[in-house]
Amino acid sequence: MASTDQQGSAASAPEVALIVGGGPGISASCARLFAQSGMAVAIAARNPDKPALQSLAQSHGVRPCACDAADAASVASLFAQVTRDLGAPRLVVHNIDGRVPGIFRKGIAEADPALALDTLRNAAFSAFLVGRQAARLMQANTPDANGAKGTIVFTNASAALKGFPASAAFAMACQAKTGLAQSMARELMPQGIHVVNVPIDAAVGWRQEDGSRAHRLAGTTTDDNMADPDHIAEMYLQLHRQHRSTWAFEVVLRPWNEKW
Repeated sequence: MASTDQQGSAASAPEVALIVGGGPGISASCARLFAQSGMAVAIAARNPDKPALQSLAQSHGVRPCACDAADAASVASLFAQVTRDLGAPRLVVHNIDGRVPGIFRKGIAEADPALALDTLRNAAFSAFLVGRQAARLMQANTPDANGAKGTIVFTNASAALKGFPASAAFAMACQAKTGLAQSMARELMPQGIHVVNVPIDAAVGWRQEDGSRAHRLAGTTTDDNMADPDHIAEMYLQLHRQHRSTWAFEVVLRPWNEKW
């Protein structure tokens, strides 16, 4: 009788989603939507005490976790903790920009090599570490009714598609993430693990306390000229639920009036 109860409990356990890279924009929107959809959600950041993460914990039961995503041991510990406390993740989102402040708008001749390496480590190497741990766990997942064992989504940027002037380090990191995602998709999709690269060709304007949407550099959103993180989250959830006969690998998101 106990065995039957345990099996029933396991069968009814919610899907687990893990978001690596915690902030008030895309990550917060994903956490809210995934929790509202019935998932058990964990969100990881170097500082889990950020107000945005603590607010998610209080309002949606999201589990904030500490993790340096550029450190292999820290990432392994994160996945072990989430699996122990919530269950093995079936949806993992890597949402880390990775740029360090001193590398912004620096031409190739003046870019600091140490900051360029930090950017590559924070963005692309962290994506490798997160993707590696996600794949190792998902390979052991039981396939769902769609034959899927899980979904790994990498948030990317315009620089994944084109290298802009005075942005060499970020372009290098973003295009490395694309190559990583392509390799992972070709390896893992035949095993039932959906891998998606999502370049967002826009500033992301997230909801402010006064109700407006704004970006720290681009200003306040006007006429939907910036990407809405709530709708980005909706796309991520759709990607997770896609039928495997039509799995998308790369989805580029941009506002209707973006020049590209």
